[in-house]
Amino acid sequence: MAADSTPGKSDITLYTGQTPNGIKISITLEELGIPYKTHAIDITKDTQKEPWFLEINPNGRIPALTDTFTDGQMIRLFESGSIMQYLVEQYDTEHTISYPKGSRESYEVNNWLFFLNAGVGPMQGQANHFFRYAPEKVQYGINRYQNETRRLYRVLNRHLEAAGTEYLVGNKCTIADIAHWGWIAAAGWAGVDIDEFPVLKAWDERMLGRPGVEKGRHVPTPHKMKEMLQDKEAMDRAAKQASDWIVRGQVEDAKK
Repeated sequence: MAADSTPGKSDITLYTGQTPNGIKISITLEELGIPYKTHAIDITKDTQKEPWFLEINPNGRIPALTDTFTDGQMIRLFESGSIMQYLVEQYDTEHTISYPKGSRESYEVNNWLFFLNAGVGPMQGQANHFFRYAPEKVQYGINRYQNETRRLYRVLNRHLEAAGTEYLVGNKCTIADIAHWGWIAAAGWAGVDIDEFPVLKAWDERMLGRPGVEKGRHVPTPHKMKEMLQDKEAMDRAAKQASDWIVRGQVEDAKK
């Protein structure tokens, strides 16, 4: 039976894993109430580098998504910001987690979405690497990326405080908030104390109270970051496991 390509009807498959970038998309889908199928990708086994997956995302990273486009043909989406923009443009006709295209607010959402994609995500990701995964302790790298992550958190904290709003753009949760949440929820994993940023911490707790966030964060596997941050032994085990496959992957990539 052919997929229904009528606008507003989805034929979505989400290729994802339990990472801050992965859960952005499942949370977006849950907030929109869009039906979708999930294909869990085990990045520790390099599933994302297999030929079939590279046809969907040539960069070999999660998340990725396929859908039936309005022309009846399959469309592929990769890079989390691109996926989020696609989902609201195609499916958020009521502007549940977006603003009307071309409005002042929609451009402000883009400001913060790109702030995350170009700033918080990459900088915090590097903080994670040097603080948790690097086989050699490089204090300069740890300091550099933790401090830059803290600086970006201060930007968010000041913005929320000055705006006096519940979310990054007004009193509506948008894809800008959703994009940030998985990273902010994992602040401690990067060695950043969220308590230094009280307004951002309140925003984090507000986001966690949303049913769509609560449901979407557990896709494709349970989201245990906040619990793990209270258990040093669990953190050490997780860091060791991740470090092993990250270092192995670097060695293999260097041979290609």
